[in-house]
Amino acid sequence: MRWNMRLAAANRGIWKASELQRLLAERGLVISAGKMSYLWSGQPVSLKLDDLDVICAVLGCPIGELLVPEPDKVALPENTGQQDAAVASAPRPMRVVPRRRGGRSMPPA
Repeated sequence: MRWNMRLAAANRGIWKASELQRLLAERGLVISAGKMSYLWSGQPVSLKLDDLDVICAVLGCPIGELLVPEPDKVALPENTGQQDAAVASAPRPMRVVPRRRGGRSMPPA
């Protein structure tokens, strides 16, 4: 995924991180200057969904404008043909069905 908040903000005439930070605070999302700088110019490692809702509401944009999928960057497993064949030929484990016991067990002595 590519984080695209700065472009989304610029499309709405917001050119400074401090301006967006003020708008977010007006909606109840108070972000430190350091975190705001990282959101503005970096790629966040984690972001709360509630915070994402506020950002989308302030910018008036759908989530797809902030998070752009990049499926080409997803690594494919090596030797996929051999792995698929090995998985298909592997024996399936037996299904264990729990049995109901009558009565209660005694406590340990």
